[in-house]
Amino acid sequence: MRVEAKTLEEAYQKAADILKCSVADLKAEVIQYPTKGFLGLFSKPAIIEVEEVLDINKVIEKVKKELDSLFDKLCFDVKVIEVSKYNEDTIFVHIDGEDAALLIGKEGFRYNALNYMLYNYIHQKYGFKLRLEIAEFIKNQKEKLEEYLDFFIKEKIEKRGYGRTKPLNGILAFLALEILREKLPEKYVNIKERNGEKYIVVGEKHGNNSSTGNT
Repeated sequence: MRVEAKTLEEAYQKAADILKCSVADLKAEVIQYPTKGFLGLFSKPAIIEVEEVLDINKVIEKVKKELDSLFDKLCFDVKVIEVSKYNEDTIFVHIDGEDAALLIGKEGFRYNALNYMLYNYIHQKYGFKLRLEIAEFIKNQKEKLEEYLDFFIKEKIEKRGYGRTKPLNGILAFLALEILREKLPEKYVNIKERNGEKYIVVGEKHGNNSSTGNT
């Protein structure tokens, strides 16, 4: 969205009024700086390009309708149980039903594929991330993963101060990142990829951890 005004300050305020948000929340790029011209002639207004700020609650309503329509057309006996706010930039989607296990697949391969497609759709269209739960797949995976990570912390981090997890595929890598950052707030924790495999590295913290991944 392009906004014009006599000054940059007025352009920013005008954009904030249109989008009903604060100036501090705007994501804007200056396209043209204002000039006064000569004797009132050839003056130019300020022009900014503003990225629209979407209300996550309104997006949730749209995503629910779109997913309901999608799963109504499938031959699987599943339905969207819940679409809600997971955090400020992530939408939670819970799918369940008689055929939920078919959407998960062996070792979660179908889950990973569906998660990838829905994540990209929601992120590209609305700018939000996705946390997808099918039946209790994520809940169960997280419980098993926490057992392994507790052992990993005890055997490697507590003894050496640093370490690297075993390769973790798909959603497991992002779950492990989330768990380890919560358990080890004083450490550097991030996802690394090597030869197509993802794992989590933990070391001494030099600056802030940055968010990585799609969940």
